[in-house]
Amino acid sequence: MACAKRVPMTVRQAIQDKLTAAFSPQSLAVTDESARHAGHAGATRDDGSQGETHFHVRMVSAAFEGVMRVERQRRVHAALHDELAGPVHALSLALLTPAESEKGAARG
Repeated sequence: MACAKRVPMTVRQAIQDKLTAAFSPQSLAVTDESARHAGHAGATRDDGSQGETHFHVRMVSAAFEGVMRVERQRRVHAALHDELAGPVHALSLALLTPAESEKGAARG
């Protein structure tokens, strides 16, 4: 019986999996923006490698209904505690309810 080689999970995939589990989003986009920060001190990991340090998350979830913007961010930060304490240097967030997302789509 052959043993399948285990591929390490990317930071992006870990973020996506944790946010999906915590918020059951209607839509979720996790974008690695690390290349835009090359040469910046925060773009280099502790082990000297580059990449997977700067992310943008756009998430639409009913879990944000009735929740103020700062509290939404706190909840996402709590869900991603390990990543923020480790490889992730910067995280920008766009956290919307389905109604807010629809309203934005209608405008633009």
